[in-house]
Amino acid sequence: MFEHLSIHTLVHIVVALIFPPFLLGVINRVKATFGGRRGQPLLQAYFDLRKLCSKESVFSETTTWVFRFGPVVGLTTALVAAMIVPLGHASAPLSFTGDLILLAYVLGLGRFFTMAAALDTGSAFCGMGSAREATYACLGEPVMFLGLLVLARVTGTLSMSGLLGTELLAGWGGAAAALILILVSWFVVLLVENSRIPFDDPNTHLELTMIHEVMVLDHSGPAFGLILYGAAIKLFVFAALIVRLALPVQTGYAAADWIIFLAGTVLVAILISVVESVMARLRLPSIPSLLVGAGMLSLLSMILVLVKL
Repeated sequence: MFEHLSIHTLVHIVVALIFPPFLLGVINRVKATFGGRRGQPLLQAYFDLRKLCSKESVFSETTTWVFRFGPVVGLTTALVAAMIVPLGHASAPLSFTGDLILLAYVLGLGRFFTMAAALDTGSAFCGMGSAREATYACLGEPVMFLGLLVLARVTGTLSMSGLLGTELLAGWGGAAAALILILVSWFVVLLVENSRIPFDDPNTHLELTMIHEVMVLDHSGPAFGLILYGAAIKLFVFAALIVRLALPVQTGYAAADWIIFLAGTVLVAILISVVESVMARLRLPSIPSLLVGAGMLSLLSMILVLVKL
């Protein structure tokens, strides 16, 4: 039993380290297909990371250790989050009662240091992006946390491995409407947390409209590579949350479970690319309204669960 768990933990770590950049390739390739273009190779994100690691980082003399520490904390917190969320089979390597609180705080810590590193440059544009990031986080985090509370109510556990495990499968039989609302609201959170359309355009380079991109403009070389890698892992974590919520099944075969999970994350990436292909970026005053709407869906889900159970 101990050997089996060790092998699963190793597979979990390897997948969390290697697979996330592939999702970026899927998104870019599908978007290119919608635009009638051939698009980048599926492995382009890996090539970009390797190229950035071979370059030299340039740091402004006005910045402090906070600027250098930001990318490291961002990547570290994303990796810790990937260790808390269960992926393809069995439980997560880092699993204990109440770890959902740690997940929320870890993601918040990574965001805080990203904003702090941006503010450390003294740039007005970086400050503007940090202010927007903080505003959207204040509206998005309650949506995420309400969803976790709904799952805790449905499954009767406070561990992420329990919330998104086989206990949830029985919950779909009695609280399907509430869980569908959580799926929709979490997908909105995925888009805003990862700076995707309609909240932000990851391909834009106009400072007045950027959110996440404007906070990392002054990073370069390996430091910028850490940021991109951490962002890919964060996208993978949120995709994993949605897949495990929608498909909390275990076939009894580890290989089959991993195939189902990885295929589900690819489907989430395709859905993201479809949304970005058919929608335009929202005007900034409209974004809070959409996040408040997602919050109302989560609140309605909580009410349905409380009434049902």
